[in-house]
Amino acid sequence: MTLQLDSTTVAHYLEDNPQFFEEHAELLAKIRLSSPLGGRTLSLQERQMDVMREKIKAVELRLAALMRIGQENDALADKFQAWTRSLLLARNDVDLPHVLVDGLRTIFGVPHATLRIWGVAEAFSHTWFSADVSPDARIFSNGLTAPFCGPNNDFEAAAWLDDAPTVESIAILPLRMEEAPEAFGLLVLGSPDPERFTTEMATVFLSRIAGTSSAALSCLLD
Repeated sequence: MTLQLDSTTVAHYLEDNPQFFEEHAELLAKIRLSSPLGGRTLSLQERQMDVMREKIKAVELRLAALMRIGQENDALADKFQAWTRSLLLARNDVDLPHVLVDGLRTIFGVPHATLRIWGVAEAFSHTWFSADVSPDARIFSNGLTAPFCGPNNDFEAAAWLDDAPTVESIAILPLRMEEAPEAFGLLVLGSPDPERFTTEMATVFLSRIAGTSSAALSCLLD
């Protein structure tokens, strides 16, 4: 009686007996496999080399991507340090808001940036950054637990930006102290590029900008 073996049985046998090809090394040169590249016929050894080359290529591409991300993160960290340094070098409190938004434009290359703060001390009550903000905008800011990014859907805050009609995408960052439930202001970034600020983008770095801005600007509060 001839034992019938199917491919699954053979595969299981080889898996359970990895020494098989050591004991029958001559078979390695006889087994022929088709290559996905050009339809050539290869020996098992050659096919294994092809597989290894593809794996090495995938690893190299992954490493290149990680290196690019690392370089981008380093560049971003350098910009953040330069921006933070500019805040520390601001000559006086009233200069801080201008230094802050100007740094976002020049250092980070954000086309449009501005902010509004409410509850400021009397000495700052007539400044550009303490201009009137509607109750709705304040309620909106209190509801933000993270920066909002997305298309400019005629937000009130977008109207605060220079050349507001050209702004296609926007980032709105709430300003608040630590875990305070209510915000004391909004930092607004805008761009004519609809892909600059999207709903899918990560907001961790923007949150750090918001946190640093909140700490710097708290000296203006009453």
